[in-house]
Amino acid sequence: MASPAKLAHVVLRTGQMKAMLDWYVLVLDGRVAHEGEYLAFMTYDEEHHRVAFAATGASERPDEKHTGLHHVAFTYATLADLIGTYERLKAVEIQPTVTINHGPTMSMYYADPDGNNVELQIDNFDTPEEAQEFFESNAFAENPVGVLFDPDELAARFEAGEPAAELAKRR
Repeated sequence: MASPAKLAHVVLRTGQMKAMLDWYVLVLDGRVAHEGEYLAFMTYDEEHHRVAFAATGASERPDEKHTGLHHVAFTYATLADLIGTYERLKAVEIQPTVTINHGPTMSMYYADPDGNNVELQIDNFDTPEEAQEFFESNAFAENPVGVLFDPDELAARFEAGEPAAELAKRR
């Protein structure tokens, strides 16, 4: 048996195709791969499409009472990339709904036009083994969710020269 080589794409049902496509292209700094009447695809890397949209006429926003996808996460290579994305989006009035240092990741959550949760993150550990060690720690047992942080304060500390490794530590 073999595991998949990668997660290829996510498809979202929507009643507002253009707004969703435009938002994801803006937020992920991507490009439109295909835009049709019933399907649209966007990507931000070598994959032909990473996020797709199916025009189903769906209009009911997701909520905590229903089963289904909670969020989709996208990992940035560096803290500088995550902060730069935060500042770029803030300039066009797209703000995170919550910012939290989970321990293994530093994460900023956003709501897309349909109300789906999108996590933009960086990995705080260099190896999967370090993350596993954290999952087995007392700190994780006591607080598995993480601690909130102020993204403007994080950006200011980073721009003042505080090392990314220090900023990534969960307090």
